[in-house]
Amino acid sequence: MEKVESSIPTTEEVPAAAAAMAAMTAHHLTVPPGLTPEEFEFLKPAVIEHHNYRIESGQCSSLLAQSVHAPPKEVWSILRRFDKPQTYKHFIKSCSVRDDFAMEVGDLRDVSVISGLPAATSTERLDALDDERRVTGFSIVGGDHRLRNYRSVTTVHEVERREVGICSVVMESYVVDVPEGNTEEDTRLFADTVVKLNLQKLASVAEASACD
Repeated sequence: MEKVESSIPTTEEVPAAAAAMAAMTAHHLTVPPGLTPEEFEFLKPAVIEHHNYRIESGQCSSLLAQSVHAPPKEVWSILRRFDKPQTYKHFIKSCSVRDDFAMEVGDLRDVSVISGLPAATSTERLDALDDERRVTGFSIVGGDHRLRNYRSVTTVHEVERREVGICSVVMESYVVDVPEGNTEEDTRLFADTVVKLNLQKLASVAEASACD
């Protein structure tokens, strides 16, 4: 007789499974500001797929959303340019890429940050670039800054709103270490503020471009 493998977890496996679940973010359970509950319900599968992270002790994570009154292709054409983050990101003085840069996963960029922030430079790796699904992501792998083990994913989605018709929603999430001497709340507030300002500028740039 063929042996049938049991799918029921053993006593030892249950605590391990519970611990693993407890270490996952739950961004799909909370509607971020700027979205209606109906819009978030529509976008929830994308949140579950792209914007949930396993976080370790001493890390924090967040998910932010931005509405853009421009078609998704217009937003994506700006967002996908890993070599030109200064187009829509505040606080970036310059960005350079390596001679062998090909806009592919694994490529690196070196970013110089304006004065006044707790950072000077950042070396960042392109982790994802999916033009069909409009998904991109990067991680910080070096530089002079305090955002250790920072990873981010950004996605662009088409939504329809009664008052404006077809527009875009950009969702950006991240996970990062909490620096020594800082609280989780302080770290999240700082990172959220930077991401929020960047998304607002992305919206302004995309909307202006769509009107040209």
